[in-house]
Amino acid sequence: MEKLARVGITLPVKLLNRFDDEITAYANRSDAIRHLMRDYLVERQWEGNETVVGTITLVYDHHQTEQHGSLTDFQHRAGEMILSTLHIHLNRDLCLETIVIRGQASKVLQLSEQLIASRGVVHGRLSATTLGDWAA
Repeated sequence: MEKLARVGITLPVKLLNRFDDEITAYANRSDAIRHLMRDYLVERQWEGNETVVGTITLVYDHHQTEQHGSLTDFQHRAGEMILSTLHIHLNRDLCLETIVIRGQASKVLQLSEQLIASRGVVHGRLSATTLGDWAA
């Protein structure tokens, strides 16, 4: 089991009450605060241009044949940054593609922006996360 440290903080009562009202999905206040701390540290990793992981989710119209070719070309040029891709047919027109990516934060951001801005993409989003080496 991981070693734990007990800390104390001073907060305005109104702030603490509001926080408690919002964290009902967590087992307790400590779990919620750990989650927020990890979120903050993940953001710093991305801002620090460290090696990061994430997913790029795209919804696009597959009838635009040049669109699919463009997406595939971007992915092939990304090389080892792409770890996995999941492709799903949503209906007769739209496909969903989830791309798992790992690399230097600036390069991951650049690739995600290129993919999301591609012609025919209806919606796209990068979900940034961490390699988890400190996140336990």
